[in-house]
Amino acid sequence: MRIGQIVGAFGIKGQVKVQPLTEFLDRFTHGTRVRVNENWAEIDSLSSHKGHLIIKFSGVADRTQAEQLQWTYVEAPDVERPPLEEGEYLTRDLIGLQAFTPEGEPLGKVDDVVAIPAHDVLVIGELLVPAVDIFVKQVDLEGRRIVLELIPGMRGEDEWPLS
Repeated sequence: MRIGQIVGAFGIKGQVKVQPLTEFLDRFTHGTRVRVNENWAEIDSLSSHKGHLIIKFSGVADRTQAEQLQWTYVEAPDVERPPLEEGEYLTRDLIGLQAFTPEGEPLGKVDDVVAIPAHDVLVIGELLVPAVDIFVKQVDLEGRRIVLELIPGMRGEDEWPLS
């Protein structure tokens, strides 16, 4: 599972700047083993700078080696992911779910989940549904389905009630 992407080298001692791809920043701790560029490495040191994590991986000795890692991903095994709270889901778990209304009308497949500052948005074809409790009524990962309550105007063809 991708937990970060190396966006550049930092300094001259082999450190790299990492853009986190997870909300669980505790996955980046001193001594954690991760995969970088198909090789396992250990996090030797960790700090932050201007919104990026600054990480020194074992086996990366200088800036030249760090530069070679730019745009590669930092991965961790799924079994090591932190437990989720009730009602929390990983973005990748929602992609591909079949979406239905509470009445059972099919809406399509969740193609993507887009993060915006206020909340995530489910992309189902042309339909955009905020991933908040008022719209998301049920998530069944085992059954690969999600139930969404839509309001007038969400589909585009519906007339907005205030017009």
